[in-house]
Amino acid sequence: MHFYYNHHNLCPTDKYRHPRGPIIWERVLRLLVALMYKVEVAGKSLPVLTTLDKGRYGVIVFESLSKYANMDKWNRELLDKYCREYSVGVVGFATPGEESLVGAQLKGFPLFMHTNLRLKDAALNPASPVLRLARAGETAWGPLPGEHWTVFRANSSTYEPVAWALRQTDYGVNEERLPLATVVQDHGRLDGVQRVLFGSGLQFWLHRLLFLDALSYLSHGQLSLSLDRWILVDIDDIFVGERGTRLHEEDVSALMASQAALQRLVPGFRFNLGFSAKYYHHGTSLENRGDDALLKNRVHFNWFCHMWNHQQPHLYSNVSQLEAEMMLNKQFALEHGIPTNSCYSVSPHHSGVYPVHEPLYEAWRKVWDVKVTSTEEYPHLRPARLRRGFRHRGVMVLPRQTCGLFTHTLLLERYPGGRQRLDRSIQGGELFQTLINNPINVFMTHMSNYGNDRLALYTFESVVKFLRCWTNVRLASAPPLALAEKYFQLRPDELNPLWGNPCDDIRHKKIWAKSKSCDTLDALPKVLVIGPQKTGSTALYTFLAMHPNLVPNLPSAATYEELQFFNNNNYLKGLDWNVEISAKETEMQLLNSYGSISSSRHETEVVMCEAI
Repeated sequence: MHFYYNHHNLCPTDKYRHPRGPIIWERVLRLLVALMYKVEVAGKSLPVLTTLDKGRYGVIVFESLSKYANMDKWNRELLDKYCREYSVGVVGFATPGEESLVGAQLKGFPLFMHTNLRLKDAALNPASPVLRLARAGETAWGPLPGEHWTVFRANSSTYEPVAWALRQTDYGVNEERLPLATVVQDHGRLDGVQRVLFGSGLQFWLHRLLFLDALSYLSHGQLSLSLDRWILVDIDDIFVGERGTRLHEEDVSALMASQAALQRLVPGFRFNLGFSAKYYHHGTSLENRGDDALLKNRVHFNWFCHMWNHQQPHLYSNVSQLEAEMMLNKQFALEHGIPTNSCYSVSPHHSGVYPVHEPLYEAWRKVWDVKVTSTEEYPHLRPARLRRGFRHRGVMVLPRQTCGLFTHTLLLERYPGGRQRLDRSIQGGELFQTLINNPINVFMTHMSNYGNDRLALYTFESVVKFLRCWTNVRLASAPPLALAEKYFQLRPDELNPLWGNPCDDIRHKKIWAKSKSCDTLDALPKVLVIGPQKTGSTALYTFLAMHPNLVPNLPSAATYEELQFFNNNNYLKGLDWNVEISAKETEMQLLNSYGSISSSRHETEVVMCEAI
């Protein structure tokens, strides 16, 4: 599997599973895939390193530092020569072993290792040139994850510590608390090859930052993430919620105070409020005053439309019904001075966005002039790191992220896993990594997260402070339309969608139009004949059509034989168009699409079948 980024590759080699831990490369690969780097996995033998006298790899990653050091002489000399000639660096990870080593020399290097240690209190070397994303100056107090750390001691000035930690074991009264190097940089002064060596895998969050910095440093900036991070926090379900879970006046005041604090750290930051007006003043008297406080301070927030009654759009069978519901919400907005020009909307439960419900897109365009939305569901909810964007009917769909808060997470004492789990997510865990790995982040929260214990305020203020403490990222915010334009400038390859089968994802089936079923997909072809012109595909199509169990597509007067679903014009009409056009005739159907092949993204995805 290949993931492309800046036209550079990384070549990991070797795999090793310790009985007490996962394969290191699993974590490495997940991170690289999320960042869309191009990755090529090699086995025991070196891959081809050059093509037409050009180096193929920007960095070489070894999961096992020991196996790297013990390569056979021929391959090692070949690899070192490649690294010197093309200025390519090496990343290596020390893997845990059953036997504990004390002062063992790494073969061929003036570097000594002490293994299977328990460590605590990590810090970074502020003088290290490797640091770019990671910021030195603080200490990550407490035990480091795992009991099998390796630390390095060098006997040459070519090595410089990047990160340190202390032993967990007690020190003697007169014993000096010397920091132990957990990550070291080899400047290449002995053999001309630069390296960054890790004393453990990526289970420690700080190592993930350092790994990204190592890629950037060793590739001379060609494998670098931008330091800019854009953040938008949506508050769904404004005015929606059961009595006892809604906002009071003091919650609105706290919301404004938190926004002011975040604006000092994140230029342009504003909470983005999504409202369903039918439920205005449906709370207790105190909660109704909270509704009024939101409207009184409406100019301080950004606003977007939900559905009037918070109903899922895929349950509406026609455009007129959706338009009528949306007009009720818009009329409320006009009567109460809520801005209606954000060009952004979010569908309740992301219904109708993907899988696409065409009436939703049409109604959005007519009533609200929607140009941007967001969803968790494309291409699938999980894994979250693989969420992507696309554009349909002129609407840019951004990937939406979660922050660990949901409609039912109201009180800290009832948070699943307790405060410790939430803090782990903030302090280097899932929420922190989401912000590090994505240049543009649209977060979903709910009104209930801002009342009660106000968990959302705590979460976002804390993660922003933690980011500023440990990283050099530049945080900023902007309205949804501006963020969507930035997103697709960064990732233009995501503009065209890749339609999937809704029946393959149970969540997609639940938010698919009730007028549709998996049976309707029987109309789609079961065999595709694909090939460029003059390659005999017409003959193959004709011969296959003679089989009694195969039925060809109906000839198209406009396009000769083929339907041409995979050209841009037809493909962008969506899967529904193909279902409607395709003839449902017998047990198996044959579609000859060879005439539609071009260089667009869709044909590239299908052309893997051209060996037919």
